[in-house]
Amino acid sequence: MSQVVLITGAGSGLGRALAGAYGERGARLLLADCQEAGLAEVAASLQGRGVEVLTQLCDVRQTDAVTALVQRAVSAWGRLDLMINNAGVAVSGPVVDVTLDDWHWVMDINFYGVLHGCQAAARVMQAQGQGHIVNIASMAGLLNPPEMAAYNASKAAVVSLSETLAAEMAPYGVAVHLICPGFFATGLGRSLRSTRAGTAAALERLMRSSPLDADAIAARIISACERGEACLLPHAEGRRYWRLKRWWPAGFRRRMQAMAIAMAAKAARQEKQHVGHQ
Repeated sequence: MSQVVLITGAGSGLGRALAGAYGERGARLLLADCQEAGLAEVAASLQGRGVEVLTQLCDVRQTDAVTALVQRAVSAWGRLDLMINNAGVAVSGPVVDVTLDDWHWVMDINFYGVLHGCQAAARVMQAQGQGHIVNIASMAGLLNPPEMAAYNASKAAVVSLSETLAAEMAPYGVAVHLICPGFFATGLGRSLRSTRAGTAAALERLMRSSPLDADAIAARIISACERGEACLLPHAEGRRYWRLKRWWPAGFRRRMQAMAIAMAAKAARQEKQHVGHQ
């Protein structure tokens, strides 16, 4: 029987890769995004290959919109087998500089968007007695690098939510999978909000340097769901830092402090150059 799969943030990046991977496996897809053009392009490509696809514009910040999204999948196909909460954005900058508006923006999408998806899907899957919920967090939610506090906090909240929900849904036969990738090529940089000049370009360089692309991570997510893996850290470098943090916390803390010192020094040099050119 074909899986019924719902993916948010499906118009680009990892969401698009997941849609393609599940489409190749014969799944019936409900794809959601807040950007109509990207969503339509992904759907047309998949439909051209014979995949059964529905699309819906959705702002995951709106509880009713996400609930309606889940109900559309159930109305169309009678159930929901897999909910992938993938939509996300990024904010960077020192804690003292990031505005409260940017804090609310990143939390509303990265955390509350995931919470809305979890609640709506869990209610359906609990009644079904089966299903999978996949939450896309980040290594940032485990490692908390400097000048990323708003993003880190939003992803750390997803980690906590996922671990709690996994325990609560186990009695109902519903599995929750937490995904914590590092940097990889995606569309995250296009919506980035930052207090530092040049951050978007630096992020793009980091993403391009990743040994894994979106298709590789999508394949690992599918495998994790099939194996019943609760937490997936697909990047080897991320796993090394996570082990360092757990086994040698003082050493990890020194690494993060050294990184913050280097970032502050770079920002000071850039500011000095900017003043000198005025």
